[in-house]
Amino acid sequence: MSHPGAAAAAGGVWEDLVGQPETVTTLRAAAAAAGRIVVGLDAPARDAASMTHSWLFTGPPGSGRSVAARAFAAALQCPDGGCGQCGQCHTVRAGTHADVHVVVPDGLSIPVRDMRQLVRTAARRPSAGRWQVVIVEDADRLTEGAANALLKAVEEPPARTVFLLCAPSTHPDDVSVTLRSRCRVVPLRVPDDAAVAEVLVRRDGIDAAQAAWAASAAQGHVGRARWLAGDEQARIRRKAVLDIPLSLRSLAESFAAADELVGGAEEEAAGRSRERDEPEAEALRTALGAGGTGKGATAAGRGSAAQLKDLERRQKSRSTRAQRDALDRALVDLAGLYRDALSVQCGSGTRLWHADREPDIRRLARGLTAEGILRRLEAVLAARTALELNVKPRVAIEALTVALRLP
Repeated sequence: MSHPGAAAAAGGVWEDLVGQPETVTTLRAAAAAAGRIVVGLDAPARDAASMTHSWLFTGPPGSGRSVAARAFAAALQCPDGGCGQCGQCHTVRAGTHADVHVVVPDGLSIPVRDMRQLVRTAARRPSAGRWQVVIVEDADRLTEGAANALLKAVEEPPARTVFLLCAPSTHPDDVSVTLRSRCRVVPLRVPDDAAVAEVLVRRDGIDAAQAAWAASAAQGHVGRARWLAGDEQARIRRKAVLDIPLSLRSLAESFAAADELVGGAEEEAAGRSRERDEPEAEALRTALGAGGTGKGATAAGRGSAAQLKDLERRQKSRSTRAQRDALDRALVDLAGLYRDALSVQCGSGTRLWHADREPDIRRLARGLTAEGILRRLEAVLAARTALELNVKPRVAIEALTVALRLP
């Protein structure tokens, strides 16, 4: 088991990789080997055993897959293997390094045209650092065409290019078997509550008691723990979700709960979209010469309509993804509550995921049979699957809340 200071003790770019000491050790060794390859020291065979051109970071949500990938990217560029202080480390962590390219899907998938463009970019020689580094977050969202385009590059990578893929698991349905087989897999685990709370206090200045509660409520998800600790609306939404299992006795209450769930997800997605959409649109309009005069400006204005329309399409897709991600977080919370109720009923003594809701968990355990709890847990998991298959959110959530009614 990791201890709270494990990430901090690692230092440099590794300090935010919470509760993953084995992963830090592996990546440190690889970064050191990569450095020797760059300067031509040591036997290539020795370094090839530690360093490879393609990596797959796996682990549950919140385990730090993208954090690990970005830290490794900084360590590859840094002359000291990730000191955290030099210009290379700073620009990678800030997202401004010329040779580190990050793909974060705006919508529900990563299209082939985006991957082809990225592969062409990755084929260039590094201009500002030691390596061209490509980070693909949510690699499980690659379309078949995008995965094939990436596979060709991974099979025959340029000498100074490294691909870092992040995905929730190594299941064949998430990342193609062929692509996965070309990568060195780095599995990450859920960090313990103490490690998450420690980083919230150290890095974000959050009160220790609040950090401990948020770490427990987030079930090891560092990003969500920070969100719960610092955003009252996030805490209100979580409470509303966890109130649902004991509140459903009629169809009317079920449909009202579905409205609340879907409406809350839409509101959250809209809020996040507002923060990005208009600045993006304004920046594009400025780049296209909005406000200019003369023949050139008129021609640019006519040609800008398609680009603005494409931006609107991508923003709409991103908003849809944000809504479904918000619903999925709610479903994970619900699944955790039913899991806790089953644990209490069976007397397993395992730690409760929602320890702050123990009275409600015990009421639920008393009011349902083990079969009834399992049936409701399966309904929650089925709703998650339905959302992944692009079933309309309201249809999936209404079906769920009807199935969750109390006897």
